[in-house]
Amino acid sequence: MIVMKFGGTSVANYEAISRTVSIVHSKLAEKPIVVVSALSKVTDLLYKIADNAAEGNRAAADEKLEELRLRHAGLASELLAGDSELCAEAVGKVNEICGTLASFVGAVCSLGELTDRSKAKIISHGEWLSSTIICYAMNHRGIKTGFIDARKMIVTSPEYMKGEPVIEEIVKRVPEEVSKAYQGADAVITQGFIASTVKGEPAVLGRGGSDYSASLIGMAADASRIEIWTDVDGVRTADPRRVANTRNISKISFEEAAEMAHFGAKVLHPLTIEPAVMKNIPVYVLNSMKPEGEGTAILQSDQIEDGVKSVSFKENILLLNIFSTKMINVSGFLNKVFGIFAENKVSVDLISTSEANISLTVDGSQNLDSVVRELSEFAEVDVDNDKSQVSIIGKNIVNLRGLLRQTMASLKDCNIYMISQGASFVNISFVVDRASLTEVVQEVHRYLFESCGNDREA
Repeated sequence: MIVMKFGGTSVANYEAISRTVSIVHSKLAEKPIVVVSALSKVTDLLYKIADNAAEGNRAAADEKLEELRLRHAGLASELLAGDSELCAEAVGKVNEICGTLASFVGAVCSLGELTDRSKAKIISHGEWLSSTIICYAMNHRGIKTGFIDARKMIVTSPEYMKGEPVIEEIVKRVPEEVSKAYQGADAVITQGFIASTVKGEPAVLGRGGSDYSASLIGMAADASRIEIWTDVDGVRTADPRRVANTRNISKISFEEAAEMAHFGAKVLHPLTIEPAVMKNIPVYVLNSMKPEGEGTAILQSDQIEDGVKSVSFKENILLLNIFSTKMINVSGFLNKVFGIFAENKVSVDLISTSEANISLTVDGSQNLDSVVRELSEFAEVDVDNDKSQVSIIGKNIVNLRGLLRQTMASLKDCNIYMISQGASFVNISFVVDRASLTEVVQEVHRYLFESCGNDREA
């Protein structure tokens, strides 16, 4: 059994869905569990509908709801052309789902209040609609497909907009639901991203959570592999939107992939790797527009060679410098500092310490007002905006003599505000001005991958 996850661009329109169905058809012998995202841009539209509902703007919400309905109904008609009965059934189902959503949005508009629970319910409709249409399309094209409600499998904590998976429940439920759906079927389909709490309330896994759903399902189903189908040729040495002459990476380790995702690579959701590692399930990143390509295999570390694999980045970060003479030779100071971050649910990326100073980075989207206020009670706190974080990622890069010195030498004209090497020896990261990010990433990539930097020694 395998899990095949198809992202929004892989199910964006008639042509994309047709390719997806063909890819699934070629894997029927391996009993695929198909996990789909919402159609491209639909989740963004649903967020806007939720915002309109919170504002009580019924007219704006209704306009977008009609746009949502027409897009899905039109796509169903296009995919099922030639079978008027099945087409009418699918369009009717789309209208039913959109009608139920419209009624709920209307109720929220009347209240003028949008809770996280209600927001999760609204934005979950993208995957519900796409999986419904694709299920009809697969059956129409000769693949007997069973439908699974992901909310019966993916169970989370009550953080509605970013639920924490309850692994023991997922492990128990997935095999049961998959087995039932597979009765008389060639394949089964379900939704990424959406879930329910232990109490059965609507929840989602957070933006990009469809990858995470696929990995959780693969882990619970003991899948032989997990395939993440997207619109790029696997994982590359850098973001091709920023850097010319990037290369495809044929194989990387679980640890390298996790670091790349965490430090800014857009191909995978940062949490995707964790469930796969639990069962040592290989993960493949593949291009649905070029299904014949080899993509990237993510495997155990002992199957991967040492060396630099990629240059990743986070464009918008904040750099905090915390200074206090009270931390000198005082036990518990770091615990106090990071306790404040934990209490305010602010995640920290990089950390560097000296005798009286702590430097650290956080994602620029996080609100630091409470953190800075509490830290300022016992320390001087300086927050630098408009910074970016660049990470060199690879297996055992600490063993590459002269890598850091020579890489920094290639950036002699750029300001470097902080350097941090991960304890796992998988990444070296540094902080630069946001305005210099593109130049820095291009220069580091050029040194590492176009100038034989990997082979240089001190």
